Amino acid sequence: MRDFTYVIPTRILFGKNQVQNLGGELASLGKKILLVYGTGSVKKTGVYDSVVGLLQRSSVSFYELSGVQPNPRVSSVRDGISLCRTHQIDGILAVGGGSVIDCAKTIATGFFYDGDPWELFLRGDSSIQKALPLGTVLTVAGTGSEMNGNAVISNEETKQKLAIHHDVLRPRFSILDPSLTFTVTREQTAAGVVDIFSHVLEQYFSPTREAFVQSRLAEGLLLTIRKYGPIAMEEPTNYEARAQVMWASSLALNGLLSYGRIADWATHGIEHAVSAVYDVTHGVGLAVLTPYWMDYVLDKETVGTFVDYAQNVWQIPNGDEFSVAKEGIEKTRGFFTSLGMPRTLHEIGVQQGSLKELAEKTISSHTIGRFKKLDTKDVLRILQNAL
Repeated sequence: MRDFTYVIPTRILFGKNQVQNLGGELASLGKKILLVYGTGSVKKTGVYDSVVGLLQRSSVSFYELSGVQPNPRVSSVRDGISLCRTHQIDGILAVGGGSVIDCAKTIATGFFYDGDPWELFLRGDSSIQKALPLGTVLTVAGTGSEMNGNAVISNEETKQKLAIHHDVLRPRFSILDPSLTFTVTREQTAAGVVDIFSHVLEQYFSPTREAFVQSRLAEGLLLTIRKYGPIAMEEPTNYEARAQVMWASSLALNGLLSYGRIADWATHGIEHAVSAVYDVTHGVGLAVLTPYWMDYVLDKETVGTFVDYAQNVWQIPNGDEFSVAKEGIEKTRGFFTSLGMPRTLHEIGVQQGSLKELAEKTISSHTIGRFKKLDTKDVLRILQNAL
């Protein structure tokens, strides 16, 4: 196991009606708050009215940034920073899913950056020094953004989708009420389930061999999603299923699984290039690409991890190790298909003529991935296989 520093400072308020405790958390954000939300669902479900009512009964003043889109745009970030500077905002409250939270995080750190906020993504994590305090009310489970320091933003002009990470971006608090996800559509739920599953896989398939405890934790989360993800889709108001999915989402990407080991993240890198150009739902892109990445990186050096995965997550019996590994990959593909996910890039509109461009967008330096390093030619082959 590698050395690590454990930092997961976000205060979690989990359970039914926890949004009613929002007033007690607002002091950590200050007196002037920017309320950030999406394109309308929070108003249709009544979450917006609940939050605004609590804000109005508190001692804070607040301003609003609405209309944050899935695959959040840097243009929304710029608008948010302008509002924060105009009104001398002290803190930010994000109400929604990962896209809203990622936008809010980038606003929070962009507030202190003199240049254009997109430069933060081009310059890298070291350019981030501080951020406005952030709180969240989660309404869609999947990204884990409610408990980590990650943010992913798309640039609609350059057709890029890039990520930043810093512990100052971790929310001060997050309110997680599984009942707020009851109205999430079947398609959104499925995409979230795939996103969670993929987050775990990106950390499970690691070159760090001695990380037994992390691997067993990861397998437990994968088994949880296998069981409760389909239930949440078929029974959208099943509180227990929604609760299990929501908490698994947070644990999958709050740092717990990656402390002490190296993570891969190649599949996410490839998907970001795809969704930046084609505006594909993140979980949908991951559902297509993940099994093809697995097929491509399976070899004599990596087969042991695939066997562990196949046997401990899919209960595949002993046999020839490559046969066991390949069956585990097919089980993964079958699970995603059972959720209604497509199996090929062609099904989501990706054109063969753009594959070279997508591969080049994926590789920002020389290689991507840590479980097995991939160059541009490798990524292109994966994309071709997935088409």
